[in-house]
Amino acid sequence: MNRSGLQLYTSWTDAALLEALRTDDEGAFGEIYHRYCYRLFTVAYCKLKSREMAEELVQDLFEALWSKRATMQVQQLESYLLSAIRYRIINCIKTQRVKAGYELYCRLYQQGIDQSTEKLLAAQDLSTALQAGLDRLPEKSREVFRLSRLENHSVPEISVRLQLSEKAIEYHITKSLKILRTYLRDFLLTTWPIVLWLYFLDKS
Repeated sequence: MNRSGLQLYTSWTDAALLEALRTDDEGAFGEIYHRYCYRLFTVAYCKLKSREMAEELVQDLFEALWSKRATMQVQQLESYLLSAIRYRIINCIKTQRVKAGYELYCRLYQQGIDQSTEKLLAAQDLSTALQAGLDRLPEKSREVFRLSRLENHSVPEISVRLQLSEKAIEYHITKSLKILRTYLRDFLLTTWPIVLWLYFLDKS
């Protein structure tokens, strides 16, 4: 393929762009980004209803695409990108649920709730389930989870702070979420609607 002079990337097929991407062709990467970024953003935004989160997921996807360009095994670019963004959306939603549960737990105790038997038991059950999950985490994973999900630090920030690679940080986050989901799954399915109803009843 002749790459001398002006390259009309817009006329290239996805397969040609992938081939060029594997050889570090930034122009090909730019064309892939412009060809698919808005579509991927739309998919993410429709599910998350948050422009900021949708943009973050799309950005993360393209950063991963570039960083793994030499080793990635991609046959159909469009299918790969759509599957990758959906995977990130699912992980984002799961993360939000865990974080929302913890934040609700904090609000219930920081603001105080009516000490009726039903409310007290619901709050105690939530506290027990969350604490059991957090205590189950290895020390390093618990620290990474706290910085990432409770203090909203980015992966690069945590990497510098704890002197661990970004891959290690991502591993600890994934591991923490898996353990916490196991502990909270049954509780959220049976008790979460009750806890939410009690909390918002106080706000009405």
